[in-house]
Amino acid sequence: MLYRNFETQAQLDAEYSPQKAGIDSSAYMDWYTTNSTKVRSELSCQLNVPFGYTRAEHLDIFPAPQPEAPIMVFIHGGYWMMASSKEFSFVAKGMVSAGITTVVVNYELCPKVTIDEIVRQTRAAIAWVYQNAKSFGADPNRIYVSGHSAGGHLTAMSMITKWERDYGLPSNIIKAGCAISGLFDLMPFPYTWLQPKIQLTWGEVLRNSPIQHIPQIAGSLIVTYGEKETSEFHRQSQDFLNAWLNKSLQGECLIQPGKNHFTAIDGFLNTDSLLCKAILTHIGTVNPSNNPS
Repeated sequence: MLYRNFETQAQLDAEYSPQKAGIDSSAYMDWYTTNSTKVRSELSCQLNVPFGYTRAEHLDIFPAPQPEAPIMVFIHGGYWMMASSKEFSFVAKGMVSAGITTVVVNYELCPKVTIDEIVRQTRAAIAWVYQNAKSFGADPNRIYVSGHSAGGHLTAMSMITKWERDYGLPSNIIKAGCAISGLFDLMPFPYTWLQPKIQLTWGEVLRNSPIQHIPQIAGSLIVTYGEKETSEFHRQSQDFLNAWLNKSLQGECLIQPGKNHFTAIDGFLNTDSLLCKAILTHIGTVNPSNNPS
């Protein structure tokens, strides 16, 4: 057995490769790019704001009109090896319309850096947002995190961060999260088509599989995915949510009818979508003064 109930790489690739699953990912990326370009032209934004020392470490800020707005930090996907913040500007449309300042994080990609480093950069971006929120008119005490695919993985890794120990910041700087079509168990990936690009070591697999590191205390979590995604994407989300709930943490599942891996985030364009409504309800029910420490 190669991994779990899989005996060949081809079987795993059929679960994790869009091409093997018969999905034209390039068409969806074109859709992301087109809509993101449009959103950047429609919304006030501060682009390429540095949070670290390398050129890749920057973020795009889409301020909500009202002062002291909550913040949604969004982390893009692309299997840790492709895409950038610019293809995902469109996620700001529904959030800003609902009064949520949106920050889209950019990070360096594999194989130039490791997944260890991508996790570090993501955490550094969130720390920067907390420390600088008032400079762009937002509330540092109402930070929420969301991400898609590899960004769902990075959302989970952010929520399990020991902020006080490692950054000297309040332990509850992330009030809640929404992981969309996330990857929470990295054990399959050294056996897949991804390995030449992401070059995972087994140490990295263990360190960066959030399902192995569920904290005792964390913010509440939405786990969501498309009904039409492969069985492994269903399993990844279901297993992670179960592990989260088993630690008596708050969490819920949202299965999006008719959505596939790439359309599971198109709801960000519309505040009335199932996805936006769930996130906005979630944000509205979290007490910003609650300190789980």
